[in-house]
This record gives sequence, C-alpha cells and structure tokens, in this order.
Amino acid sequence: MIGLFGLLLVLHILATIAVIGPAFVVPVIRRSARTFGQLRFAFSITTKLAILPKIGGAVLIVTGIWLMIITKMGLSQMWLNLSILLSLLMIVTIGGLIEPRMKKIMQIVSESQGQEDEVPAEFARAMKKIAPLESAAQLLMLAITVLMVVKPF
Repeated sequence: MIGLFGLLLVLHILATIAVIGPAFVVPVIRRSARTFGQLRFAFSITTKLAILPKIGGAVLIVTGIWLMIITKMGLSQMWLNLSILLSLLMIVTIGGLIEPRMKKIMQIVSESQGQEDEVPAEFARAMKKIAPLESAAQLLMLAITVLMVVKPF
C-alpha cells in the first residue's frame, strides 16, 4: 500500500504544479505584451497552456480523493476541509469570473487584426478589470498550497 500511496502522492503533487504553474505565469505573460504582435503571441501561448490546469485539475481531484480513502482521513481534518473550500472558490473565480471576461478580451484582440503596433486601449482597460480577480485566484492558490504543505490544524 505504501507504493500506491507514494505514487498517488507524486501524481497529486505533479497535478498541483500543472494547475498552479500556468495560473501564476499566464497573467504575467498576458500583461507583458506591449505591441499587438506580442499580444497575439501571448494569447497563442496562454491558449496552449490552458489545457494544463484542466488536465491537472482532474488528476488533482481523483488523486486527492484516492489519498483520502487510502489514509482513511475522509473530511476529518480542518486544513483539508478549508483547502477544499478554497479550491472550490478558486474554481468559481477562474471559471465563472475570469474566463468569461477573457473570452471578451480575446474577441477585442481578434477584431483588432489590422493593428500591428499598438495594443488596443480597450484591451488595457479590460485587463485592468481582470487583474484583481487574477490576483485573488493567485492568493487562493497560495493559501491552498500553504494549507496542504503545513497542515496547520
């Protein structure tokens, strides 16, 4: 059973990296675009990276539940319950608040195909509105990570 536990734990940690890594890097990549060409390139990269959190999230849930079953922990630990609650809040923030706004921003970018030098002003305004949501999602990820590593209570 220790072999299975170790394998699940490694998969769980790798899935965490697949979820957290892009979530921290993607906003930085998008905000760094200074020209329209860079903006298109940034969206190309971030669109390709978007698959990692989806696959990682599924693996994270499956391995997490499996680990809870193997260890017979269930929902008896407060740090785990809080981690799950914060994870659900993070999913709602990203899936329900950030992604729909990003689709609108991508539409602005696609409609501005003729411009090569300047980033559309609409894009900059829209990104400023999303920045606090992305920061909140990043803080939630950080809190979840700390809870999972430290297991304070």
